[in-house]
Amino acid sequence: MIRTIFAAAALLVAAVPVAAQSQQEALDARQDRALAAGYKALMLCGAIANAEANGATRTPGSVAHWELNGIQSPLDKLVHDLGYSIQRSEQGGVESVTVAWADDMPPRTAAYTERKGCRLAPIGTPSGHEGSPLANPDPAPRHLNTVLPLETQSEASVSLKATALGAFEGRYGADARTTAVHIASPGGVFEQYHADFADNVPQRTWSVAKSIAATLIGAAVQRGEADVSASAGLGLSADDPRRAITIDHLLRMASGRYSDTPGNRTDPLYWGGATVEEVALDWPLVAAPGSTYRYANNDTLAAVAAIRPTFAAHPPAELFARLGMKHTIAETDWQGRYILSSQVWTTARDLARFGQLYLNDGKLPDGTHILPEGWVKYVSTPSGPQPVGTFGYGAGFWLLNSSEGVPPDTFAAIGNRGQYVVIVPSRQVVIVRRGEDPAGSGFDIAAFTRDVLAALPRKQDRGTR
Repeated sequence: MIRTIFAAAALLVAAVPVAAQSQQEALDARQDRALAAGYKALMLCGAIANAEANGATRTPGSVAHWELNGIQSPLDKLVHDLGYSIQRSEQGGVESVTVAWADDMPPRTAAYTERKGCRLAPIGTPSGHEGSPLANPDPAPRHLNTVLPLETQSEASVSLKATALGAFEGRYGADARTTAVHIASPGGVFEQYHADFADNVPQRTWSVAKSIAATLIGAAVQRGEADVSASAGLGLSADDPRRAITIDHLLRMASGRYSDTPGNRTDPLYWGGATVEEVALDWPLVAAPGSTYRYANNDTLAAVAAIRPTFAAHPPAELFARLGMKHTIAETDWQGRYILSSQVWTTARDLARFGQLYLNDGKLPDGTHILPEGWVKYVSTPSGPQPVGTFGYGAGFWLLNSSEGVPPDTFAAIGNRGQYVVIVPSRQVVIVRRGEDPAGSGFDIAAFTRDVLAALPRKQDRGTR
């Protein structure tokens, strides 16, 4: 009898972890569906509404093929089967996008505001809109494997045309899906687009936004409103060790704060509708600031939070206007905090204008400094711990300084799914490559940069710093 009781107790103990695991799996599966619905709502809203604001057109079918195809697991297996509805105003503009994900919960909602882009509401927020969710009714976009005619670029060299075409044909990554190439050099501008994109069709920048964030911080420094060596203000009180984290530490991904995943994927913020305050600012310290490198979305978000008081008078839109980036929108969380680690929509031409600011040493064409003297050197110079891999890291920018065949002063803004803005001061060249590459694949930007530079006429170099 005693043996039987012991056996029953052992079975009960063994069953508890199994039940807990099953419960956790069910909870995780539900969360994944909610995040997938948020991903779909925000991407449909951002791609369609921001394109229409620029006078361009995107269809849900095009977004499904590009932005919603090849995304991270497990969302990739869920996103296409979730029904959606696009709500439009009487004037025809996008007001919001809703995506159904559970019978007992409201759909996920991304709402559009003119000149502010799309904001994702938290999970469980009622949409306030009626309408039956639809499956994906639009056919796949046309001409998926063609590009705009090269004849429109008649002044480009044959070699440069061939290099650019190689970006679209998989020469720099078998699975890469290039949407745009824009090359600005002393000899002029060359650009080429996939047939589903054009000079006024924006895409999400992903982590290229981190370099935009660093630039906004530089502009605040130039105005005397920020100091990169000062505390970023993290922590609960003056004696909180996190107060030792400076804006410089954050820009260099060296805060010493804990990250639960490489990059701090921040899915609750990006796709869950949480806020910057809830997600990015309260992570604990696990290493001395400045002692370790750990790429983290949360570090950029914390650096931006440190200059938040300046945005009332100098929002990101002001910088974009001064640079002529008229097709660029910095989006926010649902409480209006900028998500400048990723959530900016812009075009290849606007990114080229952004890169040109760095070729001009932070000056506008009229000579006005909007970045401090020496800022270009600051963001493109490694300091302290460095990432393991081919590229180094400066302050908000990646460094291609050890890439074979690439000038050592080359640095770049780099984002998920193949977003690149490569800046080569010694050649006075900006190379923009946009894409929607599948998760886990890669575009060889170092090789592409090398080949583009080789194809360009070599004028008198300015010399490296």
